Amino acid sequence: MKEKVTIYDISKKLNVSAATVSRALNNNPKISLSTRELVLKTANEMNYKQNRLAQALKSGKSNNVGVIVPYINRSFFSSVIRGIEEELTPHGYHVIICQTHENYEYEIEQINTLMNTQIDGIFMSVSKTTLNTDHIEKALAGGTPLVFFDRKKDVPGVSSVTIDDFKAGYLATKQLIEQGCKKIAYLSGDLNLEIYKNRHDGYSQALEDNNLEVRPEYIIKTNSKIESGASAIEELWKLKEKPDAIFSASDYTALGAIQELKKMGLKIPKDVCVTGFSNEPFTKYMELPISTVDQTPQTMGKIAAQVFLEQMNENNKVSIEKKVVLTPELIVRASSNRSVKLVSE
Repeated sequence: MKEKVTIYDISKKLNVSAATVSRALNNNPKISLSTRELVLKTANEMNYKQNRLAQALKSGKSNNVGVIVPYINRSFFSSVIRGIEEELTPHGYHVIICQTHENYEYEIEQINTLMNTQIDGIFMSVSKTTLNTDHIEKALAGGTPLVFFDRKKDVPGVSSVTIDDFKAGYLATKQLIEQGCKKIAYLSGDLNLEIYKNRHDGYSQALEDNNLEVRPEYIIKTNSKIESGASAIEELWKLKEKPDAIFSASDYTALGAIQELKKMGLKIPKDVCVTGFSNEPFTKYMELPISTVDQTPQTMGKIAAQVFLEQMNENNKVSIEKKVVLTPELIVRASSNRSVKLVSE
């Protein structure tokens, strides 16, 4: 196995001190431009690779940040990551992506791994199984800036960038009521997560404001999977009074609900209106485009990165705390718009 090239190998070849090579590689202004260029040229020719961990230990800055998400294969999370990268790359940062698969133990492991790599900051959307925040507080106590996005916990000193999920739930439900729907079911995510609780509260408030009853049997706990939406419809259609609208906290669940309703021979939106959440790319390309709430994920990522950069500019004073709440946008499409005549009808 070929041994790694060191600064001593470069110094020997150029007949200069190792200290001069080190300063040149780190762009020290005390070293002349011609010497710096010569050292860099020789380092490239010799295929020298700098030890980033050693640099980080020495400088206290690695120019690496971690992003922890439940799943990387969801359009929402990949769009947030893109926004973070677009904002941080010009500032010389590299992004390390970790996923928890909604597992609290994995989340702890990912944070510990990132901390061991001398990370400069962590962006995080917590797992739905995360109830205890000791691991987050430990990272914060170690001087690492943290920024929550989308899913957050109330941890003092941690900034967050979210959307107004209450308003989103309210707007989606209100639009269904405006279509003449009076028996609106809600396919909820895990109410332990603040985002799903807020969407639920917005849904409930919209019903109450329009003198409609909040019926517990119409609220079905689901996860963000197509099959979960189908199962929820099977459960709802066992009731004596069937719903005339579905508001889902997830586009995937909404899709499953639509597929099951069609199997039953029901027409959407004539018989049942359906609205999802997240504006996943597939929602607008369906034969029956799905109404949904856009969470502006790329903007969320960019703003989260800006909040982090502000903290870094304040010399890592992580006590600076910002709570940014973005305005959601309800996108009304054919699945909940009874005023549009569909070709299939």
